[in-house]
This record gives sequence, structure tokens and C-alpha cells, in this order.
Amino acid sequence: MVNELYADVFQRVYGLNTIGLRYFNVFGPKQNPEGPYAAVIPLFIKSILSGKSPVINGDGSHSRDFTFVANAVQANILALDAPLNNYNTVYNVACGEQTNLNQLVKHMNEIAGCSVKPEFVKEREGDIKHSLADISKSINVLGYAPEHLIEEGLRQTISWYRNNEKRASDR
Repeated sequence: MVNELYADVFQRVYGLNTIGLRYFNVFGPKQNPEGPYAAVIPLFIKSILSGKSPVINGDGSHSRDFTFVANAVQANILALDAPLNNYNTVYNVACGEQTNLNQLVKHMNEIAGCSVKPEFVKEREGDIKHSLADISKSINVLGYAPEHLIEEGLRQTISWYRNNEKRASDR
């Protein structure tokens, strides 16, 4: 990641200490479900809450390490307070758990009280099949401990979309 290389150069040249945080699939309330780069969770929530089939590229077995926005906030605060000897390195910010897209739709349906089936379309060429973060360094060095696993994060996010449906669709 080029930003990490720049941080290393600035540390060597100017003595600027940095901490890099690599965020894995952050989601939460107020995330825009529109636009060309919309994340899968707000897209799926919008579909499910409106009774439409969420579109899955492939068979739904692709998996990601999703993390709720409150976990990312926690990691940022811990990084701010990190001792100087923990600077000039990179930490993964995630939950350390894989959830495939079929499981994601199942969790969302259960939380929303729906039974919407996904629509499967052709797999996107070059899409990464599985992504799982190693968060052990974040845990051991920064004291990071994800407090909101996928289902709790989905509950809060779905609740927000339900309570703010008009505002979410106006984005």
C-alpha cells in the first residue's frame, strides 16, 4: 500500500512517527447504499428491507472479514494512545472472522424478520474469493478487542436503516 510506503519514507527522512491502520470491510449506519462504490452491506440491507433480492456475484461462497464502524473507532483511539515504540508499523482493523455472502443474507433476513432470497449472477472476474484479517498484532500490541461482531453490527445498522429509510434513500 503506497500510503504505508510514504509513511515509512517520512519517518526515515523527517522523523515523523506514524501508525498505519488497515480497515477491513467497515460497515455501519449512515453508509450510502447508492453509487458505484457502495459496500455490500448497505446494498443488501436496502434490498432486503424493500423486499427485493440482493444481487450476489457468484454462488455466495465468497467471504470477507466485516467490521462494525465502532470497532474502527476503537482502533483509532487505541492507535492515538499507543506508546512510541509501537509506531511506524501497520495494524489490521477487523473482527478476525469470515462471513460468506450467503451467511450475510441469512443473518440480515433473520434480524430484519424477512425471507428474501438472493439473486445469483455471474461471478466478477478477478474478485478475491476469501479475505480474513490477522488481527493478532492489533490485539497484542494496541490492546484492540472488537466489541461488535457481525450480527450485533448488523442489528444496529439494520435498525438505523429502518428508522431512517427516507434519509437513507435520499443520499
